[in-house]
Amino acid sequence: MYVRSQAAGERVMASLERFLQGKLRLKINRDKSAVARPWDRKFLGYSVTRDRLPKLKVSKESVKRFQDKLRQAFHRGRGRNLAAQLHELTPVLRGWVGYFRLAQVRGVFETLDQWIRRKLRAILWRQWKRWRTRMKELRRRGLAPQRAACGATNGRGPWWNAGASHMNEAVPTCWLRQQGLVSLVQEHRRLTGSA
Repeated sequence: MYVRSQAAGERVMASLERFLQGKLRLKINRDKSAVARPWDRKFLGYSVTRDRLPKLKVSKESVKRFQDKLRQAFHRGRGRNLAAQLHELTPVLRGWVGYFRLAQVRGVFETLDQWIRRKLRAILWRQWKRWRTRMKELRRRGLAPQRAACGATNGRGPWWNAGASHMNEAVPTCWLRQQGLVSLVQEHRRLTGSA
């Protein structure tokens, strides 16, 4: 319920509590019920922006839960073929973006797309294991010998390399899409019918 002031909110909350507990004999969940600004609260995984005309967005908690779920899936599939892992992830990605198709703020979908691509590149980096294999794979994917050697022997970890230019060039987004990666941004556009 939306009211103009904190005091009005407290009054409405007190009368709602009396009605729900007295008449309907329902218990109020204090974690889910509060008097607060709309953008400080979440409802069914959604939140709203602070704009004059508020927009629906995916709440931070929902994004974090989704990332935790994907981390577990990525961890389970470290030694597996990337295409098979993406085939398994596709319904999860489509289901999540389908649930949040009403979100009007699209930045979260773009950020998650970037994060997922980086995680997949990190998995490939781990699978290549030795520097010789990494150099061979980077060269096979079109990098110059000197650049492939520098990339393969830099001594940095998988997450750093997954975000580096040599991995972005060797494993471009179009290649990941060919393997079956679903873009959250494109799926959201498809569901909402927006350009």
